[in-house]
Amino acid sequence: MTTNDVHLATVPHWIAGAPSGSTNGRRSEVVDPATGHVLRLVELGGAAVVDAAVTSARSAAGAWASTPAPVRATTLHRFRALMLEHSEELASIITSEQGKTLADARGEVARSVEAVEVAISVVQHLKGEYAEQVSRGVDTYSFRQPLGVCAGITPFNFPIMVPVSMFAAAIACGNSFVLKPSERVPSASVRLAQLLAEAELPDGVFNVVHGGVDAVNALIEHPDVAAISFVGSTPVAREIYSRSAAAGKKVQALGGANNHMVVMPDADLDAAADALASAAYGAAGQRCMAVPIAVAVGEVADELVAKTAERATAFRTGPGNVEGTDMGPLISEVAIERVRGALEAAPSQGANVVVDGRVNLTSEAGYFIGPSLVDNVSVDSDLYQKEVFGPILSVVRVDDLDEALRIVNASPYGNGATIFTASGVAGRRFAHSVQAGSVGINVPIPVPISWFGFGGWGDSRFGDDGLNYDAYRFYTKSKVVTQRWTEPRMGVSPHFVAARHQ
Repeated sequence: MTTNDVHLATVPHWIAGAPSGSTNGRRSEVVDPATGHVLRLVELGGAAVVDAAVTSARSAAGAWASTPAPVRATTLHRFRALMLEHSEELASIITSEQGKTLADARGEVARSVEAVEVAISVVQHLKGEYAEQVSRGVDTYSFRQPLGVCAGITPFNFPIMVPVSMFAAAIACGNSFVLKPSERVPSASVRLAQLLAEAELPDGVFNVVHGGVDAVNALIEHPDVAAISFVGSTPVAREIYSRSAAAGKKVQALGGANNHMVVMPDADLDAAADALASAAYGAAGQRCMAVPIAVAVGEVADELVAKTAERATAFRTGPGNVEGTDMGPLISEVAIERVRGALEAAPSQGANVVVDGRVNLTSEAGYFIGPSLVDNVSVDSDLYQKEVFGPILSVVRVDDLDEALRIVNASPYGNGATIFTASGVAGRRFAHSVQAGSVGINVPIPVPISWFGFGGWGDSRFGDDGLNYDAYRFYTKSKVVTQRWTEPRMGVSPHFVAARHQ
């Protein structure tokens, strides 16, 4: 790794509609994972910077909540147009700091634009319900109001899509927002803040704070933060959920995953192998909806392993900004060592390394490791039990669909699961019985379009639902009004009487 602080740009915080530095002077290096070289520095803030951002958000929250919903939607329409206009620039920022291929980064930007479109549409849910004459002269109606200041703590693997899916919905519902992105990929968040300002979002409605544990703790503990959304590992999600809930905040905390793809004997094996290679090795396996586990049913296993191995060895690993690259680098040296360690331990636990991503790498720089395929993986092994979050596909062999479902449902994670089959009966049974929040049938990565809700089960999610189309439920609170307009006054009545008798 090389660096020269004098010549490096520094990514600032974004507070009250303008770039902002840190008073503590702390900075961190932002590294290009394809080269190992430092691209720039990023400001790191703690409690003081978080307080400044929350104060800015709180000051802006009242006026923004009072802004008519159609006006808020119009602002987001302008933001959507700017995202489309700058889509190539945004994709380039993702690739430079996260490492995924430009094609994958473009897909992330496209899904982010979709999230904005859905956020605009959820405004209709704020209109509530009305029930006339629930009692004599009494009507009841409900509506939803914003929470105030909301915060998002987001991971490195989706520098734009995850933050946008949070703040676009929160802002559409009338909240202000403080975003704490991963300090490894900070530039995209600040660029989004600039585009929101260009879209005429009022100062203070959207703020960005960079930092580590200190910044996260400050957001959890700040009394003016009403809600926290988080995406990351399961241990951190569990802690953020428990601490935020104890502090009286609404919280949704999405954790890790170990998604399964069940391949039946009647499946189109070429399609299944294509799907496995794409879902296991795309983005170097650094997706919460990646598929690191293939469950091969019956006699399909040998042929499925052979076909998947062909695709794994054909994958082109290299810098994400080079045309023709299939898989970019991992995010860090720590991630590389985690993947290497998992491969080293696999044979001692009875598994067979069919394709070893540690060999035949052409790049000497950066955090590269190739796709790996490991067969005969035991469900008791470390490779199966632990979330590797890297480009390793493990194959578990079972006799039938019953055994496959038992294995999938025994996993503590319940983010996603999919089946490849030609049988409608098997597909329907799988969809009904599998314990996962997102289910695919002949689809490799079952991430629903943004007009459906999204969220895992088990240790993949803690706290409230409310992503994508359901986000308005999380980012608002319901108010129910019961009213009577009658003359003359009823007078005092100390007795409890059922409404239907009044």
